[in-house]
Amino acid sequence: MTVRCGSVCFSQNGAEDTIRSSTLVTGFYIMELQALVFFLLYLITLVLNVLLISVIHQNKQLHQPMNVFTCMLSLNEIYGSSTLLPAVMAVLVSKTHDVTVKWCMAQAYFLHTYASGEFCILALMGYDRYIAICSPLHYYSIMSYSKTCKLIAFTGLYPFIVFTSFYSLTLQLRFCGKVMPKLYCVNMELVKNSCTNAQYISTVGLAILVLFIVPQLVMIVFSYAHILRVCRTFPKESQANAFRTCVPHLLSLLNYTIASLFEVIQTRFNMSHVAVEAQIFLSLYFIIIPTIANPVLYGLGTQTVRGCIMKLFIKNKVMTTVLAKTLTVG
Repeated sequence: MTVRCGSVCFSQNGAEDTIRSSTLVTGFYIMELQALVFFLLYLITLVLNVLLISVIHQNKQLHQPMNVFTCMLSLNEIYGSSTLLPAVMAVLVSKTHDVTVKWCMAQAYFLHTYASGEFCILALMGYDRYIAICSPLHYYSIMSYSKTCKLIAFTGLYPFIVFTSFYSLTLQLRFCGKVMPKLYCVNMELVKNSCTNAQYISTVGLAILVLFIVPQLVMIVFSYAHILRVCRTFPKESQANAFRTCVPHLLSLLNYTIASLFEVIQTRFNMSHVAVEAQIFLSLYFIIIPTIANPVLYGLGTQTVRGCIMKLFIKNKVMTTVLAKTLTVG
């Protein structure tokens, strides 16, 4: 079977279903070079997110609910990138470029729980900003240790519980030999490749999508509506401080919204008339850009965190200089 560039296809390999991948990205003519690019992107994602988590963990002054939620977001970025990039690298360097359907279904589960978890965490961070700006004197009594733990547990479990109940429908399907026009596996493309008419799953999926969007969207709109209302009563300097506090979250939210729109457009609409390069960009934006941009936004965009990062680098630079002088004298 001939497969278009940037797609994977289903095939039968004895008793086991496999997915044969042909992910030649235009502009990269060597498989190893493609794998190297994805490896570097994955490495950057890991380094940035682990650095942010480490800095927050090591500095007690950063042990506040907002920074804890930031660590939660970074852990989710590591989870999301780890479900895609190593798998893409493995396919690129393999001789057969085959991936089992079971792994494809697992990857779809991981990616969807990552995406839904991302929005839940961003909604939680929006609520935290609302409390911090609108009720600063009562912030620590409202966002107590007990409540913070409950919010973290609920936000972490909600995407897995809701999506698992829905995804059980897809797990019952059997798949035929058809093309999936993506570099990775997602639920809707799996459903499209079902041997039977699985339109009901698409319908249920839209209902589940409401559970993943509406409550979080309501919380975000509610939070920022109150923030805007309260900020109008602040003096100019306080308004500027409130704005700086919200900028990283707003940019993360905007970035996630753009990535989600790209994903929905590519999954729900016919993209055969769109250039392969554009399709590949739409696919990769969703999983690569937010995972790299978010730790930068919350690391460099938050003054206290940025200060701790600078101290860490200055401290290491001083230690390196002292060590170099010691070795030279010795």
